Amino acid sequence: MIRPISIDFDWDIFLNADYNVPDYSCATHQKSDNPSLYEKFGLHPDTYNIHNTTIHQIWWDDETIKTNLGNLLGIDVVSVSTIEQPCGQTITIHQDFFYKIKEQFPEDTRTHVRANIFLEDWKFGHILQYEADGEWYCPTHWKQGEGFMWNDQVAHLSGNSGFSPKYTLQVSGFLK
Repeated sequence: MIRPISIDFDWDIFLNADYNVPDYSCATHQKSDNPSLYEKFGLHPDTYNIHNTTIHQIWWDDETIKTNLGNLLGIDVVSVSTIEQPCGQTITIHQDFFYKIKEQFPEDTRTHVRANIFLEDWKFGHILQYEADGEWYCPTHWKQGEGFMWNDQVAHLSGNSGFSPKYTLQVSGFLK
């Protein structure tokens, strides 16, 4: 399941946040998350490491933010985070497995979804690619507040080959 989304929200709280947080890389666990995904494309190259897969992620626990975003998106929100992706960094191909949700709600069988929302208008070099129905897509020229909602079946990746940080919002939870 994948669908485009567009919402209006006061994005300043996320854009004005202090992203001077420790470097983090998903590359350390992505290789083991879904080995069959990487077999399809060839093995996950060892050249992906903390030096080219760094992100700065902030987790937002404010219940008002969660409620307001959930109402706009049609999601029972479990978590909200924002990511600053510095220039020259990538998040390699992966699927979202919703570990936090499954850990918190192991018996809940509702559909897990993630809304990935762009916090700024598209800038050259900012990349998102996703697979839908066996085809790969690479949207550009998005506007602030646009993005996509997907489940755990959608392979995707992100990159920043531009000259300014790329900011995204991730809202995860259960589809209403």
